[in-house]
Amino acid sequence: INPHEMELSAYDLLVDPGVTADRVIRPTAIDELDIVGSRIAVAKAEAKLIGEFDSHFRLKDKLAAVRDLYDYVVIDTPPTLGILTVNAMVAATHLIVPIQSSYYALEGTDDLLDTYQKIRARPNPDLQFLGVLITLHDKRTNLARDVRNQIRDVFGEKVFNTTISKSVRLEESPAYKQSIFSFAPRSSGAVEYYSLSEEVIGRV
Repeated sequence: INPHEMELSAYDLLVDPGVTADRVIRPTAIDELDIVGSRIAVAKAEAKLIGEFDSHFRLKDKLAAVRDLYDYVVIDTPPTLGILTVNAMVAATHLIVPIQSSYYALEGTDDLLDTYQKIRARPNPDLQFLGVLITLHDKRTNLARDVRNQIRDVFGEKVFNTTISKSVRLEESPAYKQSIFSFAPRSSGAVEYYSLSEEVIGRV
């Protein structure tokens, strides 16, 4: 979706009580796939929601009206533990944690797991920790292999069998406004994400 063509975005959904999900959801060129688009302005939602009595429940309440229309709703979040991420965890049924295969891979996971436990303690006791996904993995390097082993030592069976490797095709596909499945369906990235989707559905 071209940001300039969006009348309403995720920002409006979160901050405007009068904007309902059905007004923000847009169809895509892919059959049976709809999307809620976003602009850079969504970063301002954090400041707008601070102090609001229902700030953590805003997304859950907005999605309630359309939830039964979809088999799956995937919520992507920024890599921070602010109000946007908390909104997603309150609204979700399952949590997938992507961890980059890099030297500082496990930095921040303690804070994330602490937030997860706090969400389960009160606002969303049904939230399940579905698994950890290793991403940007370069299987050619010893460091990446060591990091992968460290992640497996910490999370055990929660780590998905599928690992998402570094891929030029994965980096290029957003620039062409295509998913990896239409842009390069035979690439390693497409194969890995297809494998991941089967694992996720199997665990759910």
